[in-house]
Amino acid sequence: MAGRKNVRNYSPVQLATASIVCLLTAALCLGHPPSVRADEGTYKLGLVTFLSGAAAGPFGVPARNAAELIIEAINAGTLPSPYDSKGLAGMTIESTIIDEAGGGTKQVGEFRNLVQRRNVDAVIGYISSGDCLAIAPVAEELRALTIFFDCGTPRIFEDNDYKYVFRTGPTSTMDNVAAARYILELKPNLKSVSGMNQNYAWGFDSWNDFKWAMGVLKPDVDIKTEQFPKLGAGQYGSEISAVMVSRAEVIHSSFWGGDMEGLVLQGAARGLFDNSQGIFTCGETAMFRLSDQIPEGTIIGGRGPFGVFAPASPLNDWFRKSYMDRFGTPPTYPSYKMAQAILGLKAAVDKAAAAKNGKPNKEEIAAALKGLEFQAPSGVVRMSLGKGHQAVQEMVYGQFTKKNGKPEIYNVRRYPAECVNPPDGVKSEDWIKNSLKQTSCN
Repeated sequence: MAGRKNVRNYSPVQLATASIVCLLTAALCLGHPPSVRADEGTYKLGLVTFLSGAAAGPFGVPARNAAELIIEAINAGTLPSPYDSKGLAGMTIESTIIDEAGGGTKQVGEFRNLVQRRNVDAVIGYISSGDCLAIAPVAEELRALTIFFDCGTPRIFEDNDYKYVFRTGPTSTMDNVAAARYILELKPNLKSVSGMNQNYAWGFDSWNDFKWAMGVLKPDVDIKTEQFPKLGAGQYGSEISAVMVSRAEVIHSSFWGGDMEGLVLQGAARGLFDNSQGIFTCGETAMFRLSDQIPEGTIIGGRGPFGVFAPASPLNDWFRKSYMDRFGTPPTYPSYKMAQAILGLKAAVDKAAAAKNGKPNKEEIAAALKGLEFQAPSGVVRMSLGKGHQAVQEMVYGQFTKKNGKPEIYNVRRYPAECVNPPDGVKSEDWIKNSLKQTSCN
């Protein structure tokens, strides 16, 4: 037959050799050595932040923008020292971004998809404390290297031990302990406070830490009212009325994102802050978006030395200029915290690779990140709480004003990490109630 003239006849030896090669190849493919990637030139990174909903504009999109900027610079090797080497130990970052909107149950499903189907090497994400509390045990179950970049509840590492979960930003404890210290420096004869915080982990943790710290530092301060509207409620008429009736000297709020902006706008319209001093622990994100609505003298925090509170350095100068050149607005604290998480990962990967003299696996990267001290646009970051899995930094507050039509901060006060954070192994509540009064900020 004409079709058979090109067919080779294989000897039994050739056939046996081919079979052995196929079996060996299959065995290697099925083995999946844990420290070897099919493509060692790529590091697959999952990113999670709000891309829709009320939190997207003030939080999620600035974080995404920072990720885009930092990853591009890392891959090109154009960052200032100490991050001027290309990639993560030479590996090019390939990122996949997921919308954080939808709640904890949805995010757990998205996280499993990133890890089990998209086979990412690490996940960086999460603004909501509720999402972080839902994700942490799942990340540990899947042995997935996970870095929380923003969520603040201290319970993540105070109530659990993790191997694969880290947080490169500080907890809410320092926000609220420093807020109490700042208020009492500004108003040493303070008599009363009220609070408006969101009805979930972040809001309760923030208010409790502030209330406990105030009770220790000035026990005679009267708590007039405690309001806890639903997360994402949008309208705060009844809560504003309750706080106005209370006539407290100071109004504390850990509202963030769209909720915080809604409270600023609705409160200003009703004169909420005409006779009360407002303190917004997350207020820095609204400085440029709502500069015409924030009352003069409002106390503003940025959850650490981020945004307008970041210290001058070549790395910070590069970050601010590059961000403004590309996006036309200054980077606020969510941008800084996302950049910080990615740089923390790079520092850990590069350290692990240098120790191994080769491409590190996730266990080696996790070991390198544990207890690490690294540089960020916000200054020095120390992974010193949570048995080396939780970052600490200084806390900064100031008051809002406008000069020549531009928003600025004055009366800035910086608090060393040691005077606003508990020691490792001590829960925030216990430290505040038992040791805060003896803790010096000098």
